[in-house]
Order: sequence, then structure tokens, then C-alpha cells
Amino acid sequence: MRDVIQGDRPPGLPFSAGVRGPGVLYLSGQVGLDPGTGRLISGDVAAQTARTLENIRALLESVGSSLDEVLRVGVYLTSMESFAAMNEVYARYFRPPFPARTTVAVRELPMGAAVEIEMTVADRKA
Repeated sequence: MRDVIQGDRPPGLPFSAGVRGPGVLYLSGQVGLDPGTGRLISGDVAAQTARTLENIRALLESVGSSLDEVLRVGVYLTSMESFAAMNEVYARYFRPPFPARTTVAVRELPMGAAVEIEMTVADRKA
């Protein structure tokens, strides 16, 4: 049995914001959506990274978890030239021991986003 984690996401898309499995939370990729409008924020990769991580933090808190429980992060960038800017913002959200992470460049992302982030999170409530 799995529990769906609801979150702010554009309506009509065939996926959940996350799924709770045995001992783990799987969060779908998130982009820097303004929670008030549901639209991608304007700004560079640093601004989008910060908004994305704030949205993920809020999602985790809504299910009784936190960024401290993150095991693995997948970061997708539309340009590796944005890596340093993304990484600088990312480093403000995590502390040692840092989660495992993969960062890859992709051709494009939903809604024209510059960055998308997904996570696997330990579920201490399981």
C-alpha cells in the first residue's frame, strides 16, 4: 500500500507530488512554481532553485518530515553553466552529512524552468 502526498502542482497532470512507500518518501520533480499563482517564477537559476527548495521544504513539513531526512537528490539543469549558481543556493538548504546527489544537464524542462529537483527521503514515521 502506498499513500499519495498531495502538493501544489499544475492541475490535470498524471502524477502525484510524492508517494510514501515502506520507510521512504519519493518526491516527484519540482520546479520553481509560485505557490500563490501556480506559475513558474521569473528569475535566474538561483532564484528558481531557492523557490523550488522552499516548495519542497513546505511539502516535506506538510507530511511531518524535513530536509534533514533527505537521502538522495536529483538535480536537472538546462545548462551546466548554471551549476555554480544552483550549487551555491543548494548549499544553504543542506548540512552535513549531505544527501547523495546527481546533477545532470537536460535539453529542456517543464514550463521552461531552468532547474528541476526530485528527492528520496527517509520516512521516520513508517
